[in-house]
Amino acid sequence: MNYTKAQLIDALVAEWEYLCHDDYDPDDQTPEEYREELNEMSLEHLIVETSTGPGYTLDEYMEHWG
Repeated sequence: MNYTKAQLIDALVAEWEYLCHDDYDPDDQTPEEYREELNEMSLEHLIVETSTGPGYTLDEYMEHWG
């Protein structure tokens, strides 16, 4: 894994924007609010947030969202 915290945050926010656009809920955080929350997380916690594992690797996630 050679991803920085900033790269993971950018990818997670990109995914968030897609999901919110696809299934809008007025109670959802804005992308900016979500980014602020992610900035408080450790690199390890950000990786957990990607929901990656053996079936969908972090590299595949970053290819798609990064």
